[in-house]
This record gives sequence, structure tokens and C-alpha cells, in this order.
Amino acid sequence: MADISLSDLCFSWPDGTPVFDGLDAVLGPGHIGIVGSNGTGKSTLLRLLARELRPARGSITVSGRLGYLRQDLGLAVGQQVDAVLGIADVRNALHRIESGTGSDADFELVADRWDVEERAVALLGRLGLGRIARSAEQLDRRLATLSGGETILLGLVAELLGEPEVLLLDEPTNNLDSAARARLYEVVTQFGGTLLVVSHDRELLDRMGTIAELRGGRLRLFGGNYSEYERTVEQEQQAARSAIRDARSDMRKQSRELVEARTKLDRRRRYGQKMYENKREPKIVMGQRKRQAEVSAGKLRNSHIEKVQDAKQRLEQAEELLRDDREIRVDLPETRVYPGQEVVSLEAVTLANGPVVSLAVDGPERLAITGRNGAGKTTLLRRITAEPPRVPWRMLPQRLDIFEERRSVFDNVAAGAPHADPERIRAQLARFLFRGPAADIPAAALSGGERLRAALAMLLLAEPAPKLLILDEPTNNLDLVSLGHLTQAVAAFEGALLVVSHDQHFLAGIGIARRLELTRDGLAG
Repeated sequence: MADISLSDLCFSWPDGTPVFDGLDAVLGPGHIGIVGSNGTGKSTLLRLLARELRPARGSITVSGRLGYLRQDLGLAVGQQVDAVLGIADVRNALHRIESGTGSDADFELVADRWDVEERAVALLGRLGLGRIARSAEQLDRRLATLSGGETILLGLVAELLGEPEVLLLDEPTNNLDSAARARLYEVVTQFGGTLLVVSHDRELLDRMGTIAELRGGRLRLFGGNYSEYERTVEQEQQAARSAIRDARSDMRKQSRELVEARTKLDRRRRYGQKMYENKREPKIVMGQRKRQAEVSAGKLRNSHIEKVQDAKQRLEQAEELLRDDREIRVDLPETRVYPGQEVVSLEAVTLANGPVVSLAVDGPERLAITGRNGAGKTTLLRRITAEPPRVPWRMLPQRLDIFEERRSVFDNVAAGAPHADPERIRAQLARFLFRGPAADIPAAALSGGERLRAALAMLLLAEPAPKLLILDEPTNNLDLVSLGHLTQAVAAFEGALLVVSHDQHFLAGIGIARRLELTRDGLAG
């Protein structure tokens, strides 16, 4: 079975930002899910493994043929399907041979790949790309005719056709509808080689046999799937919290004993000084007694200081084991919508791609809109906001491009709430984990998770307070910590909620009560 070895791997970005410094690891064989907060270097690690980036120092050894599905495929819409699959030249040679005009070079190019078209069509069908898998002629289609989800699946087919022994997948379920995800899960489960997956998709991660956590520039392997990893981490955190309580208790005890020792020594010194002033003993005896007392006092004082320092060190070591798992805790009563209040009303609206939809949302309803890739879900959201809704609303776009990039987090939020007191804004930002100077960081300098929290603060703290919150594929490209923050903030929202998402775990976590599927015939529930 193929595996991957990393030895003393070092890498920094051109601006000097370090990512890895002496990383050592052995990955595989088997199916491994790579997790970690945004910005820890998960995608960078895959790019290093795929030789897209060169390390500053160290070595990478990959045993076996490698396939790599990027998060951003970067494909041109004018490309043909067969070009993406890497079989265009072989197909052309096959067609020349079949027409009787083939050359020796054509036979050499085809080699043993006479069934390449059939294999490609079969793989496309297996992943649910029925529009392409009907016949070999469909391999001539342009990418412009495919949805984003179909393009991702096409990229996966391209890698599988190369029969890799090591397969790297970077967020492969982004933009996939539920049916496409299910088919991808099946293909991933049946893959017989070494598989490395960077993903926030819990269901996919629960199909892994090992979880590799990237944290602080180091990889730590956990046996079992993501649910087992979570249980292990929680047990460790409980032990860490207990160790911190014990260390703090010992710290208080040692500090108290140090104060008591100093008080005792001060009393002895005052008593000795008094005896010396009254000259009740011979001078030589008093001098000797004073020197002995000073030596004894020094030993006692140093002993207690060392105990305090040891207790402080144990506390610091225990605190290092405690993860930064802060939670967003917000109270948003201004967003409340009362039962029966009309929020959205669409009557027989025709979308650009054909479906005729009617939609009514009343009161604090939580509604999810699902549908296959390319069904027009984002188009529907645009029509809803164009009407516009009957209550104040805000929308969280997929790209989180709602900031004035040069402005700070505070200034961006304050611009949307011009009548709010600055101190109140800062207090609310603290609940979104932007405390003190963190609120003054420019938006352009925020990490992915910080950007999400800042966007949520902008929307939920705006004036007037939104009573309808619209989320368009909000979980794409989020690490699991940020996904938890999103869930916490949305759970505190008291208004109506309209979500386009295929993430079933997220939808369950935010209390979705009704689900509608967008088809070519309209909305069906």
C-alpha cells in the first residue's frame, strides 16, 4: 500500500509568513481526513505533496502514482470535457485509427487504452453526471454547460482515470447537492489506495479511518473517524480543565505559604533587631545568631519561591493543553419575528432557467431550499431579495465580500449601525470574539474564520435589525471551528431564516423546520 513521508519539511510564503518548520510525519496507507482551523496550512500541505509548491527545506516521499483534486480547479469554461479528463489526444488518435487514417504514432499513443471512452463514460455515470454519461459524443461538451458541482465531479473523474495509488482531495464536497455527495461518498469509500481528504464535511470525515489534525505546524494522528476524534479531544480537554483547576489551587496554596513565610521572617528579623538594640546578649553571640537567622531565612524564602515558580510552570503547561474553543454567545431580541407575521411572498415568479415558483414565509420560520446543482437556487434568492421581503433583511453571500477591505472590523460594523453607541458595538463585537485590539484589525487582514465572524457581526448588528436572514451555501470553505461559530450565531437569531445548503448536519444544528426542493417544475416540499 502506498504512503507519504515528510521529513523536516519547512515552508514559508514569499512575505515571510511561516507555515511549516521541521514537520515530520508518515501518512497512510488508508483513508485519512485532515482537519484544522482555517489558516493552519491544510491546502498548502496538499499542494506541497502534489509538487505545486516547493519546500524551503526537507523532503517529501510519495510512493505510488498521485492524483490531486484542487479546491479551485481553475478550468476554462471553453474547455471540452475530454480535455479536462486528459483523454482528448487519445480519443483523437482512436478516431483516426477507426477511420483508417491512423499512424504508427497514433497506435503508440493509444497503447492499451482502447476502452478509454467507455471507461470515462462509466465513471461519469457512476458519479451521477448523467448529462455527460449518455454517450461518448457527450465528451465533446464544453464546461460552460456544466454547473459548479458537476465540474468538481468531472475533476474527480479525471483523477480516477489516471488510476492513482495516492489521491489528494481538497474540499471535494463544496457545491455538491445531496445526491452528488452521496455518490462521491460511495466512490471515496471504495477507493483502494491511500486517500488524503481536507474537508469540513462531517459525513465524509466520518468515513475516514484516521484523522490527522494540523495544529501549530504539527500533524497529530488520531485512530478512527471524526466522531471518535471529537470524543478523544473532549476527553483530553476535560483532563486539561481538571489539571488547570488543580494547578491553580496549588498556585494559590504556594503563594499563600510564601506570604506566610515572609511574614514569619519579618517577625523574626524585628525580634532580632530588638534584641540587638537592647544588647541583652554578648555582641559576638548576637552577630552569630543574626548570620544563622539570615541563612535560614534565605533558604526558607528561596524554597517557597521555587515552589511558587514550579506551581506557575505546571499551570502554564496545563493551560497549553487547553484549546481555544471559545463560543459565540449573542442575544438578538431585536431580530424577533412574531408568529403569523408575513416575511416573504412570491406568487408564480418565473426564474431565468425556467421554473415557476411560489413561496410564502411567515413568522420566525426556518426554511431550507435544496436542489440539484444548476437548479437555480441562487437565482431564486436574488428574486426574493429583488421584490423585496416584507421585513428588514440581510444576506450572507458565499464569498463574504461585504466589507470595505481597508476599514477595521469595528468601522465596518459601525457603518451599518450609524446610531449605535461605539461602546455598545465593541461590547457586541466581543461576543463575536473580537475583543480589544482584535476589533481594530483591517478586514483585508482577517483569516477565513475571522472573516466569517466579522460578516455575521455586520449583518446581525446592523440597523434596522434584520428580521430575515438569508444564507447562500454558508458552510463552503469553512473549517469545523468556524462552522461551529456560524451555527451558534444563527441559533441565536430570532427572526426568519432562509438557507440554501446541502450540509445536512448544519441544517439540523440550526433547527430547520421546513425543507423545499427546487426542481424544473418549481418548489416542492
